[in-house]
Amino acid sequence: VQLQASGGGLVQTGGSLRLSCAASEGPFSARFMAWFRQAPGKEREFVASINWNGGHTYYANSVKGRFTISKNNAKTTVYLQMNSLKPDDTAVYYCARTLTVLSAMRISSNYDSWGQGTQVTVSS
Repeated sequence: VQLQASGGGLVQTGGSLRLSCAASEGPFSARFMAWFRQAPGKEREFVASINWNGGHTYYANSVKGRFTISKNNAKTTVYLQMNSLKPDDTAVYYCARTLTVLSAMRISSNYDSWGQGTQVTVSS
């Protein structure tokens, strides 16, 4: 599946952004859709995921309570609402699709389709 991420930008500390990730060819199958991020000089890290059928959500501790992952009913788009942004949230954000099981869905190597990444910069 081909994924297109959008919605990044420059925002001040405490601000909000909403990222979107859409499949170019319409509804697709997945077990989980997730957002990862990668800051300069750091490894790619798990941010949030959503069970594509059941809708249950999972978050990294660093974003819990500030970020919300969601999907549309048509199963074509996944969103990441980011509130109370901090400078530490600055990174390139990627959406991704996996068919893996719950116990492995925080591991980036288990994802087989990735969006191109969208830059989020939070100024202090």
